[in-house]
Amino acid sequence: MCEGAIFILKRRKLILALAVIFALNIAAAALVQAASAETYERGSSGATVREIQQRLLDWGYYSGSVDGIYGSETEKAVRYFQEKNGLAVDGRTGPATLEALGMPSGAAQDAYGDASGELALLARLISAEARGEPYAGQVAVGAVVLNRVEHPSFPNTIAEVIFQPGAFSCMLDGQWDEPVADSAWAAAREAMSGSDPSGGAIYYFNPETATSAWIWSRPEILTIGRHRFCA
Repeated sequence: MCEGAIFILKRRKLILALAVIFALNIAAAALVQAASAETYERGSSGATVREIQQRLLDWGYYSGSVDGIYGSETEKAVRYFQEKNGLAVDGRTGPATLEALGMPSGAAQDAYGDASGELALLARLISAEARGEPYAGQVAVGAVVLNRVEHPSFPNTIAEVIFQPGAFSCMLDGQWDEPVADSAWAAAREAMSGSDPSGGAIYYFNPETATSAWIWSRPEILTIGRHRFCA
């Protein structure tokens, strides 16, 4: 092979190697950007921060301006929200806090494609409240949440129903922070599609552990697993 041909071959190999390195650097930068995009903290800004502020304001955790700027007041509100909802208290809005706010993170979307924030919240609630229950009982728990959304005595969004103070014991006993069971995702989807094994219930309780005299006064509709569903 002549020297000219050897030179051209070496040059092509060098160009190819540089192209591969460049592509790898671009991919690595994209991964870093995607990871950082799931966490918002002091200094962050934009539409997602504005949505975080609006939700915290609507739910009574924040009283500042909805300006899309993650300042000290927003950080304080996030800490308050995290403390009240059994989350790690760091003032940063990462995947777990985004999910609790009803805003889909990468983790929530990975499980079931384009899972919405509401679906993620409902699945977590079902998993926390009905882990180990028959599948129909899990769907029924999800249906209770949706029945409350439609009932005039309760808030009118899934997130507000779930985070209503004292509404669900899983917020207090640590179950909310446990991994979400696969069956809970399926049950949440079924409940949101209109299935209601609870028969229109807006309450449920476990007769073996219930201590409230008031809940025993609610008219019984049916029992599924360990839960009694009531009107």
